[in-house]
Amino acid sequence: MSVVARRGVCLVLAAPSGAGKTAIADALLASEPDLRRSISVTTRPPRSGEVEGVHYHFCDQAAFDRMAAAGELLEWARVLGRHCYGTPRAPVEQALGEGHDMVFDIDWQGHRQLRAALPGDVVGVFILPPALAALESRLHRRSGDDVAEIARRMGLARDEISHWSDFDHVVVNADLEQAVAAVRAVLHAARLATARQTGLRDFVAGMATSESSPLAPYDRYTAAYNQFQETLGSARAGGGRRELDQRRVAAHARVDAARQGADRRAHRGVVLGEARRVAVIAL
Repeated sequence: MSVVARRGVCLVLAAPSGAGKTAIADALLASEPDLRRSISVTTRPPRSGEVEGVHYHFCDQAAFDRMAAAGELLEWARVLGRHCYGTPRAPVEQALGEGHDMVFDIDWQGHRQLRAALPGDVVGVFILPPALAALESRLHRRSGDDVAEIARRMGLARDEISHWSDFDHVVVNADLEQAVAAVRAVLHAARLATARQTGLRDFVAGMATSESSPLAPYDRYTAAYNQFQETLGSARAGGGRRELDQRRVAAHARVDAARQGADRRAHRGVVLGEARRVAVIAL
């Protein structure tokens, strides 16, 4: 199967805390070989079990500020007034150029900055919970936070949800499997965008010249059919039933030989039908 060269996609998944964006991203990463996770840089210290370069790139505030000032971050933000998080530019641009897709777990502000930094490369999907009550229930089950912290997170969730219209697509995560399928469909469609398929021009040009192209047998078939018409026309003009019969038989043989290599499903009904119609008229 021929593969057309393409540029990668920046797939942004944004959602309020507890809506399931991380679970969706993990499911896609497990099933999409060309998809990579963007590794953020952060000023917060590593948590237990976190590995440098796998979960985050960890640095101090001074190093982070230098990266931001040098334009080495595609987007960044200070979260909850505490630690800074950002997306390194170099690995993302390298992956896109090599035809790999990147998935981002960032908020609406990061999505806006990323779209400004890489116009045309970003596809944003906002994940909504089926209801705020369901979201609050998920937060209670997973965090063990006190009532005040849950209330604070719900306030942040309402603010995050208010920016849903900034995104290209919105998926309601009432069922994880269905939500993953919906986001996968968005990713696959983005890969097929005409502007993203950078190798299309060469691929189409190759179809017209390559003998292995599926169109090559059809081109030979069409050429034989055109010659068939020319033969019948000259035979009519020259007169003589015997000469006409001889030329018609020879032309039929050429058309039949070309037909053997043609794609019958796509072309036989149209081209061969027309050839037979002309042959009947010629008789």
